[in-house]
Amino acid sequence: MNSIDKVLADIELWISQGIGKAELMALVGEDMLGWPYGWGAVGQKCTVPNREARMKNPKISEGDKNLYKKRCQVLNGSASSCTKCKYHPDDKFTQLRDCIAFVRMLLEYAGIPIYGAGCTTAWNHNANWTQKGLLADMPDTPCLVFQRQSKQEPNKMQHIGYYDGKGNVYHCSVEVKKQKLSDYPWTNYAIPKGIGGDVPVSKPTLRIGSTGEYVEECQRDLKSLGYDIGKTGVDGKYGKATANAVKEFQKTHTDENGKPLGVDGICGNATWWALDHAIEPQPIIKLYTVHIPHQNEEQCKNLKILYPDSWSTEE
Repeated sequence: MNSIDKVLADIELWISQGIGKAELMALVGEDMLGWPYGWGAVGQKCTVPNREARMKNPKISEGDKNLYKKRCQVLNGSASSCTKCKYHPDDKFTQLRDCIAFVRMLLEYAGIPIYGAGCTTAWNHNANWTQKGLLADMPDTPCLVFQRQSKQEPNKMQHIGYYDGKGNVYHCSVEVKKQKLSDYPWTNYAIPKGIGGDVPVSKPTLRIGSTGEYVEECQRDLKSLGYDIGKTGVDGKYGKATANAVKEFQKTHTDENGKPLGVDGICGNATWWALDHAIEPQPIIKLYTVHIPHQNEEQCKNLKILYPDSWSTEE
């Protein structure tokens, strides 16, 4: 298993060599094999305090809380320190991530942003993708793969991974793994914009009476931008409230040529373009390490209260 330092050095080398985006994502995934999973984690160092801080999240399930504990030799009582822990190769650090944070990190190094904090929100935002659908229809090309939660909820996803186009999937479940595509119950695929060979998504024109997933996307975008889409919310039905919200949006936005949008309450190509560009991709959370020397014990305790993810050592 590689440490953070080794992975970052490798990434710098690969980027300087001009490695393509799809291959770079696979190489980074390969370099991080074995790194620990952590629900709600976005790249925090794998330390006992960081695991404990994640376990205090009120949204975490008992199963994920137990996984944090089970996979830590200090928290599960099998050792008194992190020394010789597999997640600390050569006494250096690895990082904690959940499935979406792992894939988002691969995309970040390839320069590909995606909108949506979770698997479901990323999947449902069609502006992320040039193509998506059921796994049975997946072209043999690098893309992201999803596992839907149930057949009854086809647009709700619970897991995500990166398919390298060569039969392998890199994903983070318990640990970062590399598996054959057929070794996990993936159900859907999506090709992110910017990965290569992009073909623009053709979105339908929406008007009063339209229904379906594109109406849901339009409603979701409008709602996230602060527009009133009515009491029924994101329901996939393009009614008067949705049309009025589109009109309000059109009043203050322009098309790709900078011309004002027509205020007609119809979501056509120009309005779709404006909506997609009004929705900012989910920002990548960058983490930094700050060393504060010469702190006494009381000062350290106060800092840990203010910053529960922090940790201290005696030197």
